[in-house]
Parts: sequence; C-alpha cells; structure tokens
Amino acid sequence: MSASKPLISITILVLLLRLHFFTLITPTTCSSENITHSAFQYLNVRETILSSKLIPHSPVENDQLSQTHQQHNKTNDINLNLIPRDFVFPSKYRNHAHRFHQRMKRDSIRVSSLVHRLSGSGTGSGSQEGVKYELNDFGSDVVSGMDQGSGEYFVRIGVGSPPRSQYMVIDSGSDIIWVQCQPCKQCYRQSDPVFNPAESASFAGVSCTSAVCDRLENAGCQSGRCRYEVQYGDGSYTKGTLALETLTFGRTMVKNVAIGCGHRNRGMFVGAAGLLGLGGGSMSFVGQLGGQTGGAFSFCLVSRDTNSYGSLVFGLSALPVGAAWVPLLRNPRAPSFYYIGLAGVGVGGVRVPIPEDVFRLTELGDGGVVMDTGTAVTRLPAPAYEAFRNAFLVQTLSLPRANGVSIFDTCFDLSGFVSVRVPTVSFYFSDGPILTLPARNFLIPVDEAGAFCFAFAPSASGLSIIGNIQQEGIQISVDGANGFVGFGPNVC
Repeated sequence: MSASKPLISITILVLLLRLHFFTLITPTTCSSENITHSAFQYLNVRETILSSKLIPHSPVENDQLSQTHQQHNKTNDINLNLIPRDFVFPSKYRNHAHRFHQRMKRDSIRVSSLVHRLSGSGTGSGSQEGVKYELNDFGSDVVSGMDQGSGEYFVRIGVGSPPRSQYMVIDSGSDIIWVQCQPCKQCYRQSDPVFNPAESASFAGVSCTSAVCDRLENAGCQSGRCRYEVQYGDGSYTKGTLALETLTFGRTMVKNVAIGCGHRNRGMFVGAAGLLGLGGGSMSFVGQLGGQTGGAFSFCLVSRDTNSYGSLVFGLSALPVGAAWVPLLRNPRAPSFYYIGLAGVGVGGVRVPIPEDVFRLTELGDGGVVMDTGTAVTRLPAPAYEAFRNAFLVQTLSLPRANGVSIFDTCFDLSGFVSVRVPTVSFYFSDGPILTLPARNFLIPVDEAGAFCFAFAPSASGLSIIGNIQQEGIQISVDGANGFVGFGPNVC
C-alpha cells in the first residue's frame, strides 16, 4: 500500500510537466486553423506577429473589386468582395501598435453609440417615423470626434447610370443607403469623385408624399422633396434628399433602390463615398431587396492583417447546407439590429457558470446579444466577462503575463514562442449549437513585439455585442425570411 503512493505522485508530476511542456513549447507544424470541440488548440504566434507587420496594399483602382466573384456566379445572386479597412485605405501610421490603438478608439466610440441607441436613451435626432419636418427642424451640426474616420469593411459598387464606382462602408446596424452628392454644400474628402446625380439617367427624386418617404425614421420636406438625416455615434452625419437610383454590383443591376443623396456630410468615412446599410429595417439594402433574395445574405470577414478579401453574398445561395442555425431575435425598439440567443460561453470545453438571464433580451428591449460588423471587440456584461476571463486565466497559468493594453486587462508576453497551446473558447447558443472560435479570434497581437491580449471586454450596460474580431473567418448567414442566423460550415 505504501509503495503505491510514490508511483501515484510520480504519475501526477509527469502529467503536470507534460501539460506545462505542451503549453509553452509546441511543434511548428501545429496549425491554429484546426478548430475542434476539444479542450485545447494552437495559436501560431510567429505567423500572427509576421502578418501584423505586413503593410496592406491599396487595390488597383478598377471595378475588378466588385466583379471578381460575379464572373463565377451562375445565379442571380449578388456576390461581392468584402474589403478590410486597412487594405483599401492604408493608414499613414505603419506601426501595428498605433493602428491597433486607433482601432480601439473607434471601437470605444462605436460601442458607446450602440449602448446609447439600444438603451432607449437616444434615438438619433429624435424624429418619429412618418412625421415630416421642415428643413430648419433638422438637428444642429455636430463635429466629428474621430480623426481616423468610421467604417471597418467596404464594398465597391456602381452608383447611377452609367455606373460610377464608389467605395461604400457596410454596416449591419444601419438601414439607410447613402452617398455624397453634388452639389455638395458640405462634404468630407473621398477617394472617388463625388457622385453627380445630374449625370445619371436613372436618378429620380422622391416626393414628400410618397410611401418610400414614410418609411424613413427621420423624414423632412423641402420644396416637395423628401429629405433624410442620419447621425452616427462618432458625431458624423449625412443630410440630403431621398432618391431612387440604380446600383450596380459587378454584372448585376438593381433598379429603383432608395438611397440618400447627401449634400451636407460631416465626418471622415475613410475616403468612402457613403454607406451600404445591411440592417434589419425596411430601408436597408437587405430590406429593399426583399423577395428578390428572400431576405437572405451571408458574409465572411477576413482578418484585417491579411491581403485577401472577404465575401458578401445576397441571395438564397448565401444559405449553406450544414450551418449551425440559431434563432434570429427581433427587438421592436431597435429593428435594425440582429439579436441572437446566447446562453453562455465556454473555456477549454467547459461551460462557464453564468446565468442565462445575463444574456437575455427582455420584453422591454433591454439587454440581449447583438451581432455587429462595426464593433471590433466582443463586449459582455461585467459579471459575465469577469467569470469568463477568470476561467481563461486559470487555464493559461503557464503563459507569461503582460500589462494590460487599451481596453484589455488580460494580456500575455508571447515574444519567445513559435506556437502556444491555449484553451478553446466557445459560444453556447440558446437552442444547443456551440461555436468554437479559432485561437486568432480571441488572442490578438497588440504590437509587433509579441504582446497578445484576450480580445474581450466588459460592458457597462446589460447589452452584449459580438464584434468583428470574433466573427473573422467564419461564414455567417442571415435568413431574414425565416428568422435564423447560421454559422459555418465553411471557414473562409
């Protein structure tokens, strides 16, 4: 009996040493791309640091950006390249740490805006749907607090007849489609010539009495023309007239799309001409396509530290077979936003003990979990975040810690490693599906020296937001007609 005790002690010691060894020193052949439901996976530290040093190149200025996928599209679906911000408009700041801090600034402002809008404390400029205001009743000018502009992902589309190519910000939390227009009383600088409606044969103004004007949340009227106004959380805004226009996506033309023709625009949208709203409201591009696509679209966001494109597809082919489908929840108080039922989070294959009510969308429209392409870092209510972070820390005790950076309080010094073994991180959805994230979607580099941070942050409110870092590389599909959001099965 006494002879077995040393043997047990030695066995435990060997197991502990083996765990320590594999956490710190991993084979260079192990791929961080292999996502399983196991307790651990690998992060390729060296590859990630190298990619963060790559300076994105501006694409050649032509319409191939919107035509690449169309050449292979045998259906009537609209299939576009989705372009990360830094790839289209390289920042003059070539240091990854500086680009990271600028991104976190934009992110904090975006989150503050969403919390403000979704908490019921603010509704844009306050007008009610269907109410017509004279021009002088519109909100007063505000100055953008952003020195780096808005927008994280872009598409290239043609506006008007003949089509004029323009870069457009995509935003899953906005409905209005708009471009800067001549005559421009107040415009920010953009990379393409400002759209001139007088040169478009398909441009048609919308009257104040039209049904389309009634669908605007903030509608105005001047000289019989319907006017719109949109204000964003960073202080940027666009104001102008509503029109029907033809938009061209590669080889596909969509006629009579209601767009805002912005004559007064403030802010810096990173050189983009305007915004393509992908929200759940009737005025978004998805809402206006309606029966043509069944309210279906999918997207895949590529990492911002690569020179590759993501994809944005409108149409029934956007709904893949084999995806993990979860119910799409609607908040009547915020119909533009896509809410999903999140039941919990997991670390190392084990669900963290957090009450499901923390993530629940109430009958009054409070709380809940929003998927947002414009937010970078996933936010969780503070109690949920703390339990989640602590569970992650327990399983990464062997990794050397580093000081917190920006909004992140959990960081590691991985400068001496080629690859590290880390616990899996998963989202548990209300109806049972589990989404396990790639390691690069939750441990991200914050400089070029090897500092990595756990890419989640606490929310000061009850609202949870799943950001674009956690969405990267995963095909996400929205079946608006049937009320579902799908994840996978393709990794892109």
